[in-house]
Amino acid sequence: MKFSKTNASVFVIILFHIVGLVGFLVPFLRPLFLQIVPFHLLLMLFLLLINHHGRFSKLLLFAAIIMLSGFAAEWVGVHKHWLFGNYVYGKTLGFKLKDIPLMIGVNWFLLIYSVGVFTKKVPVKEAWLKIIIGAVLLVLLDLLIEPVAIRFGYWHWLSGAVPIKNYIGWVIVSLPLLAVFQLFNFRFQNKVAPVLLLVQFLFFAVLNFV
Repeated sequence: MKFSKTNASVFVIILFHIVGLVGFLVPFLRPLFLQIVPFHLLLMLFLLLINHHGRFSKLLLFAAIIMLSGFAAEWVGVHKHWLFGNYVYGKTLGFKLKDIPLMIGVNWFLLIYSVGVFTKKVPVKEAWLKIIIGAVLLVLLDLLIEPVAIRFGYWHWLSGAVPIKNYIGWVIVSLPLLAVFQLFNFRFQNKVAPVLLLVQFLFFAVLNFV
């Protein structure tokens, strides 16, 4: 395989998720690996950013919009319960502002950007259909994330179970954020982003079923 920034980034993404699986599944390693979850998210952010093609200032503006919007949605979710349901964040995602981990904004960007890039490759012309497909993918991913997040202290539901409202909330939030991605119309696509999306699906699927 020819060495390139893209190939190196893909290798790092796969390697770190495999190592993360081991760390999460081996009891004596788990506390350490839970502490480094925020740093893992920052590494994934770095890999996506350096593999973006096109105007970097445009990407940073998009990232700021998504991160701030995602953080705001989570604030409404936690404090008003209008979105997602009645839940609180644990310690796994790191430092919190107003009871919301700062890393949650980063996570929203990783998801929206990766799904947005992936849907660019879907063989449909209509932007609205790409947005819907993206929202469906995000809800499917959240179905895998929820049991893992609860188990490992990312957050927990005060009702004791994941409400249907949570998945409706994911659709409500992801549709406009994916629409923003379409509006930005990034012409040159990031080859690493779809890999990160696929690896996340596999990562959370394995943690659910192993």
